[in-house]
Amino acid sequence: MGKASVKENKNIYQLKREENHLTRDQASEIVNIPSDRIERIENRGAVPYPDEVICMAEGYKEPALCNYYCSKECAIGRQYVPEVSVKDLRQIVLEMMVSLNSMQGKQNRLMEISIDNTVDDNQMEDFIEIQAELEKISVLVETLQFWSEEMLAEGKINREAYEQLKNKRTKQ
Repeated sequence: MGKASVKENKNIYQLKREENHLTRDQASEIVNIPSDRIERIENRGAVPYPDEVICMAEGYKEPALCNYYCSKECAIGRQYVPEVSVKDLRQIVLEMMVSLNSMQGKQNRLMEISIDNTVDDNQMEDFIEIQAELEKISVLVETLQFWSEEMLAEGKINREAYEQLKNKRTKQ
């Protein structure tokens, strides 16, 4: 068994591996990435490839690694993918309901703004406010998806039943 690292400033990939009580050699077997490559990733000598992040996320049962990579390390993702934080289901639902209720009053204004397919200067403030609320809803949808993935990874949601119902819904 390898010795425990005492290094400070560990990156997320090393922290998640260590939270699973895995040596690099053990992790290598689970995630199918050579242990020397894991070491380079953990020591910031190499940025992981997207497929490696997926393997680590699945092997360590840490779907958060994918969002971290996309929102922090991927050049495209840094611009377009919001960082999603872990939240309690009740908090996600409550925030979602507040945002959806807020949008109910703004639907008519959005239709008024969009009627001529332009946004003029006197509509700009309302448009930006509506856009921000919609972005908040989008992030909450991603947060709910992230929560689901975590619960599936931890075995707190029956994966077989979940996927069966999700596939059935997709076919409709």
